[in-house]
Amino acid sequence: MHWISVALGGALGAVCRYWVSICLLPVTSYKFPFATLSVNVAGSLLMGVLYVLILEKGGLPEQARNILMVGFLGAFTTFSTFSLDAISLWQNGGQLAALIYVISTVALCLVAIIFAIWLTRLF
Repeated sequence: MHWISVALGGALGAVCRYWVSICLLPVTSYKFPFATLSVNVAGSLLMGVLYVLILEKGGLPEQARNILMVGFLGAFTTFSTFSLDAISLWQNGGQLAALIYVISTVALCLVAIIFAIWLTRLF
């Protein structure tokens, strides 16, 4: 039954990721992948909240871990697209943009998860 939870969460996460990319289409260009950056930072923030609520506080059932953390966030965030975006920027002459993208993604995702864990622990 766990795989069904992961699959359902993954389907919802994939649809939400697609929705974000459509919504950000007007500001996204081949010069900088804002949609991928946005979902990865948002996913890190949500992962921090869920970590505290599910694993530390037990405020949500354990099954929520499979649905939300493994399924939804596994499909919503995307390391493979992040990697491809970075390489594409680099190969198309955007070395500075590629470096900014890689550094900002890692830094913002770490800040997002640290902030979410800290804030969620307060409640």
